[in-house]
Amino acid sequence: MTLALHLADIHKSFGSTQALRGADFSLRAGELHALLGENGAGKSTLMHIAAGLLRQERGEVRIHGQLLSAAAPKEAMRLGVGMVHQHFTSVPAFTVAENVALTARWQVSPQGMRRKVNELNRRFEIDLDPDAIAGQLPLVLLQRLEILKTLATGATVLLLDEPTGSLDEVESHRLLGLMRKLVSQGSAAVLITHKLDEALRFADSLTVLRQGEVTLTGKPAEFTPGLVARAMLGADLVSPLTRPVTTPGEPIVCARDLTVDPVGGNGPGLRNASFTIRAGEIVGVASVQGNGERELLRSLAGLLGPTSGYLTIQGSSGFVPEDRTAEGVISEFTLWENLTLGMSRDAEWIRHGFIDRAQARHATNAIIRQQGIKAENSDVPAGVLSGGNQQKLIIARALLMKPALIIAENPTRGLDVRAALEAGERLVLAARDNVAVIFYSSDLDELLGLCHRLLVLHRGRIHEASVGAGRDGIGRIMLSGAAATS
Repeated sequence: MTLALHLADIHKSFGSTQALRGADFSLRAGELHALLGENGAGKSTLMHIAAGLLRQERGEVRIHGQLLSAAAPKEAMRLGVGMVHQHFTSVPAFTVAENVALTARWQVSPQGMRRKVNELNRRFEIDLDPDAIAGQLPLVLLQRLEILKTLATGATVLLLDEPTGSLDEVESHRLLGLMRKLVSQGSAAVLITHKLDEALRFADSLTVLRQGEVTLTGKPAEFTPGLVARAMLGADLVSPLTRPVTTPGEPIVCARDLTVDPVGGNGPGLRNASFTIRAGEIVGVASVQGNGERELLRSLAGLLGPTSGYLTIQGSSGFVPEDRTAEGVISEFTLWENLTLGMSRDAEWIRHGFIDRAQARHATNAIIRQQGIKAENSDVPAGVLSGGNQQKLIIARALLMKPALIIAENPTRGLDVRAALEAGERLVLAARDNVAVIFYSSDLDELLGLCHRLLVLHRGRIHEASVGAGRDGIGRIMLSGAAATS
């Protein structure tokens, strides 16, 4: 049987860093194959080579049995390979139809493009408005757009890089259900993921990479979660974090009947929300995406103004945005430049509007050491860091301002197990230092493990989960607004 995709003995280095060390990978038609590993394990690099976007130093790539020329993306696309990248590639100012047409190289015809998008919508049950502006779509719809663009090219070998990283459980399962439907029709798909439960539940096969080498491959039924975790990390999985034991202090945030219009006109926005957040507590936000969580968090960060109602915040706030690459860091800037960009004028290395570069570098190097950021020095561009290391820098920058409130918007999105635990640990330590933390996550189990209280959003309205409300009860609020029970 001819393999849909076969990579043999792949080697790839970036400078002195060896990203892949003789990696092998095979994908069959009709198969959903999960590719797991920590940030920096080589997963994306391997798939970029499969898509012809990177040139390997050794080894070969075959697509449906045909040898792929090194670094030949057009040839890979012609052979049926399509890649859904971890970070969105759509043009924000373009409509959905225009973005799809740009990728699929359709003839420019407004009516024709709309018709083709609607045909794809019906065929794959994706449900995107062809005339919607990409830059105004919530993350869940942007992810659908990335998949729609790839399907529009006629791809039969789909390479999906962390497609569920920004999605809640409901949307994740919907997307994975779509992948299962596609492979049942004869396509093949690779799912790069950090989520063990997704790989074990939805994939037909799995492969684990660690430090550029394959450490495990086979059928999910053959492995326990502990065995897969050890193959990923080289050790047993670290115990999950627990919420800090604390007595909440003075109120830091007080909101009464707070209403915020929806971003881009999509969704319900935030409606008549009343809540208080106190010093030293971690308050979770649980929501099916698009129910007002973005408006809530960004109004607290000062990025969206209230339409009506009352909001006060005692002291300064620090914001950790969901999209690291679009809002958290500027990839081309150095680490010290990125750190400086997020600071106020009273930073110790900013005097009278001028930056003391030597002191900025010194402060950044200290943070690199303290936070265990894997970077040679402060002059490294942020874009070369893994997602977990970028997130460490962003959280450290927010905390460096000594805020009274931290707003963390899905801070573990796209992070591997170890990096997610480290990000959560920073929030726990901040709460122990009497900082108020409001924490949105698309992972309900993460919220239940770390948070003292949960604010659950449904159609723009906040419901506070009762003490002891379990996963099922909170899920009912998220989906219907019904009260949770203990």
